[in-house]
Amino acid sequence: MKRPGDTLNKPKKSRRNATKKRAVGEHADEAGGRFYYKGNRHKQLRAFVSVVKLGTLTRAAEALYLSQPTISLQLQALERELGMSLLERRRRRINLTDAGEALYELARPLVEGWDTLDRDFQARVKGLQAGRLTIAAGTSTIQYLLPELVRRYRERFPAVQLQLANVTGKDGLALLRADDADFAVGSMLDVPNDIAWAPVHHYDPMLIMPPDHPLAAKDKITLEDISPYGLILPPQRLSTYRLVDLVFQQQQVPYHVAIEVGGWDVIKEYVAMGMGISVVTGICITAADRSRLAVRNMKQFFPQRSYGVVMRKGKFLSAEARAFIDLIRPGLLTHRDYDESGHSAR
Repeated sequence: MKRPGDTLNKPKKSRRNATKKRAVGEHADEAGGRFYYKGNRHKQLRAFVSVVKLGTLTRAAEALYLSQPTISLQLQALERELGMSLLERRRRRINLTDAGEALYELARPLVEGWDTLDRDFQARVKGLQAGRLTIAAGTSTIQYLLPELVRRYRERFPAVQLQLANVTGKDGLALLRADDADFAVGSMLDVPNDIAWAPVHHYDPMLIMPPDHPLAAKDKITLEDISPYGLILPPQRLSTYRLVDLVFQQQQVPYHVAIEVGGWDVIKEYVAMGMGISVVTGICITAADRSRLAVRNMKQFFPQRSYGVVMRKGKFLSAEARAFIDLIRPGLLTHRDYDESGHSAR
């Protein structure tokens, strides 16, 4: 004889059995070639892009707060669904196949755009009333080139949190590749394959010296004229030092460095005190400097220095970043293919 409760209990048991069957079925599908992780393409692509950008499964897992096996399963599911190999695993490094390169070009802007969707939506709706912008730049760029641009940007978008990361060129590239900076502003001597650079401002090289220096009486100064006098230059790791050294070496003219010190203002002060002479970029020469220093253009011996926008190819630019770049030069982004992807030079 059935009791009233028997009828009510039966469906619960059936539901438990159904759940168990589904779980078994999912693992069976995985064993048969259909992966349990195939359900979310966005997660797969996000894992794929993170692995490529960071170089290893371990770093990608840490960045996405997932386990390494989970990342591996997502990549396997993506390769299985697309029907081709995307990554070559060699020792600890991950390399892209040709198919992987093609997918990375398509997937990276989508993934990065998705990650910033909320912020960009708010910026569009509220007119950049919120958001964050990080610009990497060297000391001279921050001190002499950016102040007026920053002032205008702050007037137009006071609610945007603006961060100026004061870094050397090498460290700036590292920030771009790690997506810790939206773009950089500065000068470049060598442009890696994965970096896009749009020069905007051009400055001549200048020889500076005290007004009573023997060379100050000459209108045209040669490298041989400079040779006997001690130079005050930035540290060797910086591009100015390397440029000066390269020119003297190519012309086979001897020179010597009296003082090596960082910061254009410090160098100009030491020159004004009579401690030496220096070759500087015209970006740092102000009207006040010309009143206390003798300045001579040296463009016939040293190359111009160009300053502009530096960014990673394929970088998805936020509305905050585009607004600042438009202040640097309106329409700059429309004239260059910043969405082109490039092979990382890391």
